[in-house]
Amino acid sequence: MKFIDEARIYVKAGDGGNGVASFRREKYAPRGGPDGGDGGRGGSVYAVADHNINTLIDYRYARKFLAQRGQNGRSADCYGAGGDDIVLRVPVGTVICDLDSGQVLADLARNDQKVLIARGGKGGLGNIHFKSSTNRAPRQCTKGETGEEFEVKLELRVLADVGLLGLPNAGKSTLITAISAARPKIADYPFTTLHPNLGVVRVDTEKSFVVADVPGLIEGAADGAGLGVRFLKHLQRTRLLLHLVDLCPLDPDADPVRDAKTIVGELRKHDPALAAKPRWLVVNKIDLIPGEEREKKVKDFVKAYKKATKYDGPVFAIAAISGEGTRPLIYAIQQALEKMAPASDQPLEFDEEAHPEN
Repeated sequence: MKFIDEARIYVKAGDGGNGVASFRREKYAPRGGPDGGDGGRGGSVYAVADHNINTLIDYRYARKFLAQRGQNGRSADCYGAGGDDIVLRVPVGTVICDLDSGQVLADLARNDQKVLIARGGKGGLGNIHFKSSTNRAPRQCTKGETGEEFEVKLELRVLADVGLLGLPNAGKSTLITAISAARPKIADYPFTTLHPNLGVVRVDTEKSFVVADVPGLIEGAADGAGLGVRFLKHLQRTRLLLHLVDLCPLDPDADPVRDAKTIVGELRKHDPALAAKPRWLVVNKIDLIPGEEREKKVKDFVKAYKKATKYDGPVFAIAAISGEGTRPLIYAIQQALEKMAPASDQPLEFDEEAHPEN
């Protein structure tokens, strides 16, 4: 199934049915009084998070969702039937925004979470509500209210505990393959990863965490270059970032310190809040360094990296392709995550009072 993480749709709640002005007319009750019923309530549009769905492809081609209108009231005190609601099922982690105002209408961070997107209009009042001792034959009635309508943007932000950052070919896909059952495409050319990949890392029988791999960043990514910046939103719910650095790039003119500093700069430029998340340095591909030179080269790089970026966090040296050094890494990640709040408890801020469910 094609991975789609953005969609724009139009939602329209149903209008309320009109009230009716009617009078009881029977053979032996020629002046029976008003008996016009109310109109039915228009159907509303809801969104529900479903963990069985992992893409927004259903909303790429079906773009209009119109809830049913309420029926008009009728005579003999008959009220109109309410319109049927529409329920949009979306992946867990979907953010729904109003395109016109940019307001976040809903952040569906938990399975089965249900929110109201567009409220149906109230039905109009029939003339039975206007009778009184001085107005025994009211001819007033009201029309139903118009249902809410919005053009909204659906944006999927996957739920993961750990996010992988780095240049193309830094070994992110290889690492997620080594520590989980995920099998993303791996090749010796840039941008083999074209969409986010998730992998569940099983530390022991009762402990695990989820890792997200996104396309690599390049210089100028914050200004639209490459693919990675488009998918950085998938790291906004993560609790920990792993910055992978290729210590032995294929390009002889490449400078790992300069490239690593570029990634940090692009991250800060794109989203300071994302850059402020805990971030660990992971030096990859140490298997390509001769054993007698390995320790010194890693130590020299880390020293230069810390000086260039003011980094003072943990450092791990691994060879993702062989799994060397990955076990200590995942154990350290598990211990760190146990001290942090779950990712599902960190939803985006939005105004729940703007569209309450009831």
